[in-house]
Amino acid sequence: MKKFLFVLTLAVTGLVAWTADPATGYKVGDVATDFKLKSVDGKIVSLANYKSAKGFIVVFTCNHCPYAKAYESRIMDLDKMYAAKGYPVIAISPNDPVAIPEDSFDNMKKRAEAKKYTFPYTIDETQDITRTYGAKATPHVFVLQKTDKGNVVKYIGAIDDDTENTNPKHTKYVENAVNALLSGKSVETNSTKAIGCFIKWKKDA
Repeated sequence: MKKFLFVLTLAVTGLVAWTADPATGYKVGDVATDFKLKSVDGKIVSLANYKSAKGFIVVFTCNHCPYAKAYESRIMDLDKMYAAKGYPVIAISPNDPVAIPEDSFDNMKKRAEAKKYTFPYTIDETQDITRTYGAKATPHVFVLQKTDKGNVVKYIGAIDDDTENTNPKHTKYVENAVNALLSGKSVETNSTKAIGCFIKWKKDA
């Protein structure tokens, strides 16, 4: 019943987005471009700034989406588990704040402070990085591995297969991917469906 009500609420508000892997944007094996995005602490965040990183967990997420809210604690846990091991979380808010005022930069700052985010929470004001990566939903994850060729995409998709975080036996896709990379192994499941709210694009985009 709880799951039914959760899905029904999302459906009524028009926020359900069962999205397949992006037809455009990055595929597993591609080299991801760097970016320079403004974070809620006023700093400009770039992958190049993380000299000692082994890779990155790039998460497209936002304030307003019920799915993003449901996964918020798990995103925080990912940073706590893997930042010290060389795979920090970098969160990117992709939405047009004109369309969704709750996702404005000021509201991002308030949420990050209230929730005590340990990772940078950045805004893609032009939505260029969102388009380049091929993010279609919030949350949508791209696990990158730093190599001599650049930051290679090793996993794309969902954080896990339990949107309500109620199944102790759920498959932790991102954790499994990062653990494999840290062990020098290939990622067994390197692409899944990102389940979340549609990206809210600028009208003139």
